[in-house]
Amino acid sequence: MKNIYIVVSIVVLGLIAIFSLVSRAKGKQPRRISKLAALGMYMVILGILFGNGELWIGYSFMGVGVILAVIDLVRNLKNP
Repeated sequence: MKNIYIVVSIVVLGLIAIFSLVSRAKGKQPRRISKLAALGMYMVILGILFGNGELWIGYSFMGVGVILAVIDLVRNLKNP
């Protein structure tokens, strides 16, 4: 059952990467990912990797990663 969650997470990350590449191909100027968003992404990946052992560690990493991504989103909405 845990392997299904890992596979789904990897597929979702792959879809995000594909959508990012498609949006760049439409002529939009590419934006660099902010340090806060990158840190959030790394935390989510760590949550996926450490989710097999102690569940609370994996969920903690994922939660912190999502919170960092939301904070970055709100900051970018206020200051484009």
